[in-house]
Amino acid sequence: MTSVATGAGDVSRETYERLKAFEGLVAKWSPRINLVSKSDLLDIWGRHILDSLQLVPLVPGTPQRWVDLGSGGGFPGIVIAIVARDHWPDLTMTLIESDQRKATFLRTAIRELDLAATVRTERIEEAPPQAADVLTARALAALDGLFAYAEQHLALDGVAIFPKGRRADEEIAQARENWTFDLQETQSITDPEARILTIRNIQRARP
Repeated sequence: MTSVATGAGDVSRETYERLKAFEGLVAKWSPRINLVSKSDLLDIWGRHILDSLQLVPLVPGTPQRWVDLGSGGGFPGIVIAIVARDHWPDLTMTLIESDQRKATFLRTAIRELDLAATVRTERIEEAPPQAADVLTARALAALDGLFAYAEQHLALDGVAIFPKGRRADEEIAQARENWTFDLQETQSITDPEARILTIRNIQRARP
């Protein structure tokens, strides 16, 4: 199988072509429903696709159920669903997105790219518990708020993977006031001020 270097690891030629097709869909839809900023339209690959791809090596084992919260333009959810065709063929991806227009875009991408993914158009806190093996959210909420979502939707032995920017230390400190958790930090390859937080064993702190 021919592989292609992406800047965040090699993928098959088929996966690369799907990623490029998704890039085209984002560029086509974004002017209408603001999937990414105007400046980011000039570098969808670097700012969003690579930023999503770098989560893949951090995932332990062979996950069966991945849930992406506040999926927006499909980062990282759609990107992960594309890669999963090669990496984890039995994985199912659930995207939770309350915005109807963005949910329509996500469903279009899933259909056109033939992905094993579904979209729930509802508020995260109103969705039934998902028991996710992997839970992700990108640019959605502070860590303390994300842990409340994880309490609802992450399996007991699951892992949460949250990209964070320059305020990561502040968010971690705030979260430790209300939660206990095991944390691993990885430097982002797309932003020198950002890192990826891989988190397990999230529990509310005892008073």
